[in-house]
Amino acid sequence: QVQPVESGGGSVQAGGSLRLSCEAPEYVFNCMAWFRQAPGKERDWVATRNSAGATGYADSVQGRFTISKDSAKNTLDLQMTTLNPDDTAIYYCAARRNFCTFIPKDESDFDYWGQGTQVTVSS
Repeated sequence: QVQPVESGGGSVQAGGSLRLSCEAPEYVFNCMAWFRQAPGKERDWVATRNSAGATGYADSVQGRFTISKDSAKNTLDLQMTTLNPDDTAIYYCAARRNFCTFIPKDESDFDYWGQGTQVTVSS
């Protein structure tokens, strides 16, 4: 059992882009997802990539964020574009112990969590 490790967070101006990576070689072929927690708010689901490669996105990021697996690096990546201040949050990578063919969106669907990486978007 290895905890996922996120990287790639930072500060960017509105309209900019960032790419987050999650290193979790043991789970990269299983279901994995990104969640985020803004200051003073609950942690929310952002996107999921399931074992079949299907993806799902929260409405708030649909069309702006892309979740993908980098097979060469064995990472789960989140490409974020057209960022706005509402995207400011700590972003967490989550992994499910088992394969899945649906799109899990609840925290309870995932077994392992990273420590998170901060994304700050200024206006």
